Amino acid sequence: MKITEDIIYIGADDKTIDLFEGQYVVPNGISYNSYLIKDEKNVIMDTIDKRKSKEWLENLEKALDGKKPDYLVVSHMEPDHAFNIGEIANKYTEMKIIGNQKTFVMLKQFFNIPNLEQRKVEVKEGEEINIGKHTLQFFMAPMVHWPEVMVTYEKTEKIVFSADGFGKFGTLDVKEEWIEEARRYYFNIVGKYGAQVQALLKKLATLDVKMICPLHGSILKENIEYYIDKYNIWSSYTPEEDGILIAYASIYGNTANVAKKLAEKLEQKGEKKVILKDLARDDMADAIEDAFRYDKIILAASSYNMGVFPPMEQFLNQLKAKNYQNRKIGIIENGTWAPSAGRCMKEIISNMKNITIYEPTITIMSTLNEETSKKLEELACKILEN
Repeated sequence: MKITEDIIYIGADDKTIDLFEGQYVVPNGISYNSYLIKDEKNVIMDTIDKRKSKEWLENLEKALDGKKPDYLVVSHMEPDHAFNIGEIANKYTEMKIIGNQKTFVMLKQFFNIPNLEQRKVEVKEGEEINIGKHTLQFFMAPMVHWPEVMVTYEKTEKIVFSADGFGKFGTLDVKEEWIEEARRYYFNIVGKYGAQVQALLKKLATLDVKMICPLHGSILKENIEYYIDKYNIWSSYTPEEDGILIAYASIYGNTANVAKKLAEKLEQKGEKKVILKDLARDDMADAIEDAFRYDKIILAASSYNMGVFPPMEQFLNQLKAKNYQNRKIGIIENGTWAPSAGRCMKEIISNMKNITIYEPTITIMSTLNEETSKKLEELACKILEN
């Protein structure tokens, strides 16, 4: 597949993977993107995952059409992009490898490449390499989302090779909007590093960008401002939309009933965007995405072993690890003799930045009754007022 006249897509779709990175459900698979720039010097832009090595090597040979690669640019050392470095370095012994100082530290941990010191081309911020009609300029993007990550700007055709930035779940042949799976991808994989993404966006703002070629997901060719704007919103931890996520963790269904009753009350009062997530059954990555997407969240959980039911604990710990902030949160706990869920949820939330908690915590003793139903009514009014 041609990206432009001189740039060929040599990646592969993976439709059989069960979990991406060993934890994320990908119902529409994942693409491992790699590119070949054909010029006076032929440049490979990253390799791909071992699951599709054979297909990638065939694609590379076909695109080279009897020629040899002069350079391999290593944007990111994660194995889903770097697995085949050793094989092609051994096959094409004159090929030079372009990376930064941190790239080559990691490269030695994964591979034993002959004559690496003579073959490595270590680049620094803003440095350029001319390959004929095209000129590659390199920008460091540490912690987006590994410390060695860098992006490459091709100055002639104004293309950014963005590493994991602007990626999404799903294979290239899936017909779906970019936004949903790109958002889920961003917050679960890159979301912790908002400050680093902001730093990268400032660099991109100095460039004339006509196309973005990520290492996963769609090649972005139109309305580039839209994608950059979404990344600016996400990486600044600004709520993308007004809405209320009700995330619940229920053992026997009583806490679930409370969550559903609150959703019903909110909708009756005119709230148009109320999302319910069962943390024990729904995709956790999807719940994480929605927590960042909307400006308000209600947590409803059963007490468990003098703590909180584990699906809620896992959810909150993941939010904390991903730098969750700038939101309003309501808390509902349930317990039959010694409710403890609210205390435990607040302990985790206390480590998050700029969180407003709707007070008081609502305590349900086993099942919803007339008194606690009134408290839900009061909470619904507070949420809609603020």
